[in-house]
Amino acid sequence: MNNTKYVFVTGGVTSSLGKGIIAASLAKLLQERGYSVTIQKLDPYINIDPGTLNPYEHGECYVTDDGAETDLDLGHYERFLNIPTSQANNVTTGRIYQSVINKERKGEFLGKTVQVIPHITDEIKRRIKLLGNTGKYDIVITEIGGTVGDIESLPYIESVRQLQWELGEDNAIVIHLTLVPYLAAAGELKTKPTQHSVKMLMQSGIGPNILVCRSEHEISEDIKRKLALFCNVKKEDVIQSLDAETIYDVPNLMFEEGLDSVVLKKLELSSEKQPALTEWNCFVKKYKNPKQSIEIGLIGKYVELHDSYKSITEAFIHAGSTHETKVNVRWIHSEELESGNIEKQLKGLDGVLVAPGFGERGIEGKIDAVRYARENNIPFLGICLGMQMAVIEYARNVVGLKEANSTEMNENTAHPVINLMEEQKEITNMGGTMRLGAWDCALETESKTYEAYQNTNISERHRHRYEFNSDYKSQIEEAGMKATGINPKTGLVEVVEIPTHPWFVGVQYHPEYKSTVLNPHPLFLSFIEAAIAYSKN
Repeated sequence: MNNTKYVFVTGGVTSSLGKGIIAASLAKLLQERGYSVTIQKLDPYINIDPGTLNPYEHGECYVTDDGAETDLDLGHYERFLNIPTSQANNVTTGRIYQSVINKERKGEFLGKTVQVIPHITDEIKRRIKLLGNTGKYDIVITEIGGTVGDIESLPYIESVRQLQWELGEDNAIVIHLTLVPYLAAAGELKTKPTQHSVKMLMQSGIGPNILVCRSEHEISEDIKRKLALFCNVKKEDVIQSLDAETIYDVPNLMFEEGLDSVVLKKLELSSEKQPALTEWNCFVKKYKNPKQSIEIGLIGKYVELHDSYKSITEAFIHAGSTHETKVNVRWIHSEELESGNIEKQLKGLDGVLVAPGFGERGIEGKIDAVRYARENNIPFLGICLGMQMAVIEYARNVVGLKEANSTEMNENTAHPVINLMEEQKEITNMGGTMRLGAWDCALETESKTYEAYQNTNISERHRHRYEFNSDYKSQIEEAGMKATGINPKTGLVEVVEIPTHPWFVGVQYHPEYKSTVLNPHPLFLSFIEAAIAYSKN
């Protein structure tokens, strides 16, 4: 008999309250207490996955080892828990409906009228229980995207109601995250938005077991008592979540508030083992007390929304704290870069990172940035599109192929040093058709990348369609840029370096996806180390 326990995290009043961080912090505390925990995200939008969404719409698209394009919250889950997620950890309404419609077309419903209840809700419940049914996890935390009352999330709320009824109240509980706003004019915190949100939840048949209240000010015992009375919970089940200096403080804040103890009590699980958070707090201490600082230029085309590069900025934090260094990011829009202003824009940087992206907008600015970093011996890291721009820049300005380009930017380029893979050329669908997920890479021992990993065989996550064109490999290598990482199965180039440069690395994969608090990514560690050395010189 599988006895996995389920915790559902819903949100009310407003979006962006931090359901993902609360879910990840709770999971961290339960993990520290010796429980096996995973987190999944249910997203109410009708896209099959966020892979085709504009980064301005949804921030970064996160990729798992098994090639799922997912919500950026899965990045938080991995960074906090230090365990990989998978396709099963992110479910969208689009995927639910696609699955039900496919079954209907195959005649699996035996001629029945297909409806939201029971067919859609049954599919949601099946997806929720997938991870629990593996037998790997004691507790599955499920974050439900959106805000209670949204039309889109109603089937999810109904599915939770059914699951609570089916599994029993000591096997499935609901944490409701709401806002307790402070009205400066009145000089007081207001509970009415939370009351309304809970009322909306109860209209759907769910009474929250625990209230987590986001606030800018301390929530008094009187207010907790009032919330408990009007929201039908016990006073000890009202947890305050104050604004934190950093998201990495939240596990400690939730421990102080007793969130994990309350959850374990509700689930009838032992809370004898206390969370130590030793390694975690060592990281937080170093992060908050740096001995030096450096400045890295992040060159991208979606820099207005910093969440578009969430995993990269978090990887900077992980690597920076290891070196007891504060990494300040200078956000530079590649569309605003040109040869005339490049020195002014990049002056004083200790490192340059050219970020991933798609499409031709801002490409020449990225190429100019690569050239500046190469010619001025500034530590350089190019990720995915950034690596491709490094190859184009080198082909143009060192090899002498002035027309060198990617066929993504110019289909008719005379020198397609970056080109579509053969198997990609016939694809017309955009979603889920790239090279996705974990792929192996064999590293040359005489390389900066090998020095970073201390391993000749690595596995990293990909998300791209265009590749280094091997027809130009010997020509580019003869000019001094070396392919130091190759996929052993396909022969595709994964890593390029310039050995004569102090630290110049371009990678076709996304190292940032695998950086966690307890395991900072080796490539970011090496890049930050090179930037520190450069800053001292």
